[in-house]
Amino acid sequence: MTGAELHGDELIARRRLSAAPARVWTAFTSPASIAAFWGGSHATVTPESVTVDLRPGGEFALDTRAPSGATTRLRFVYVSVAAPHELVFDEPVTGLRTTVTLHAVGDGTDLTVHQRRLPPELRTAQAADGLASILDSLAAHLRH
Repeated sequence: MTGAELHGDELIARRRLSAAPARVWTAFTSPASIAAFWGGSHATVTPESVTVDLRPGGEFALDTRAPSGATTRLRFVYVSVAAPHELVFDEPVTGLRTTVTLHAVGDGTDLTVHQRRLPPELRTAQAADGLASILDSLAAHLRH
């Protein structure tokens, strides 16, 4: 696992993935792929809970289920959609903004996930580990 860096109200994670940007883009924008990796090692996501309206102003939502059985609905609104290079979405309750950037490198992709305006409860090592775990799950999903 490669970690994520926490700097005040920002969290940044980077990965080199062995998949082309178009394939990584599809993983971030198709319900079945989102369900396959989004929970990382700390939660599961049922495919039928994932909705994607891929356009600025469109919504992206999913249910996560913790090992305890607790379910949480996550909801985001797309700000910018520039396939297959950049995806920006906000979490409307907290104002958290996530920017996903993809750059082609050889036959793979350099991925950066940059979260800004983290609420105080997400400015933790646990949140950084959670994001790192999600990207580890993404890498494993793309290998299959």
